[in-house]
Amino acid sequence: MSDRSDPYRKLIIAEGTHIVVLRDVRNHEGGVVHPRGAVGTVIESPVDWSHSYRVQFLDGIEESLLPYEITMLAKYQAGSIEDSVALLDTSEWYDRVLFQCIIGSQAYGLADDASDIDRRGFFLPSADAHWSLSGVPEQIECHETQEAYWELQKFIVLALKANPNVLECLYSPLVEKITPLAQELIDSREMFLSKLVFQTYNGYVASQFKKMESDIRNKGSVKWKHAMHLIRLLISGIDVLKHAYVPVDVGSHRDTLLAIKRGELDWQEIEALRLSLHRDFSTAFAHTRLPERPDHHRADAFLIRARRAALEPGPP
Repeated sequence: MSDRSDPYRKLIIAEGTHIVVLRDVRNHEGGVVHPRGAVGTVIESPVDWSHSYRVQFLDGIEESLLPYEITMLAKYQAGSIEDSVALLDTSEWYDRVLFQCIIGSQAYGLADDASDIDRRGFFLPSADAHWSLSGVPEQIECHETQEAYWELQKFIVLALKANPNVLECLYSPLVEKITPLAQELIDSREMFLSKLVFQTYNGYVASQFKKMESDIRNKGSVKWKHAMHLIRLLISGIDVLKHAYVPVDVGSHRDTLLAIKRGELDWQEIEALRLSLHRDFSTAFAHTRLPERPDHHRADAFLIRARRAALEPGPP
């Protein structure tokens, strides 16, 4: 397992971002064409921190630069305030993880020998870190270990918006770590369920299928795994409205879903299934007993208690 506490593990800078170079850029003769501190634009980002960025300067000159040889312009302008973030030991955030679960194919009941183990959850920064000038990240992740954790407030906000990934965390059957405070949130997870599930799940699937139809016309194929997960999302959303519970494990639909993933169903069959599920979703929406909106007041009260608990030295 990779060392997720590596202090140089950071998010990849997106293409189009303005950056500042932290070393001189030289030509083949050794002359400086752009000095340290020059501004450029990322035109190609690496997949991880072991590879280089491709940076273009205003005069059109391009250079390959390693991640530690550049910094974002906004961060550079912020000076020592942002620099203090880089000095923090990343392991501090992982030490503050309150809840860790497995999601993805393992939790869905759709795993095979090639399936990864995806871990998600949330962390609670110490009060000092939260109040400091450097602030705290909204999310920490380690690509090599397939881990990602949201800062507690971000996690709660996403749950209130019926974000499927976050709701699945709250109802995952595969929990690996849970502190007493996290257990309190899990015990109150129904406060996040509302009719918003219909708009969030249904709307997302409809928009994604529209893009897939375009891919069929223009490319003649689609990503069947993505199609499978969209159908799975509809199945799950229908049950949320019917039973006020997020059914993460959809193993009872395994044969159909994996057939979609393997490309064994033609597009017309998948489209017919989708439309049928949309109709079932609309029916479930018309009869659901879920409230119009989630319980924001209750969620806010929990977050305030958590912030007070963050005054203690260890994760609550």
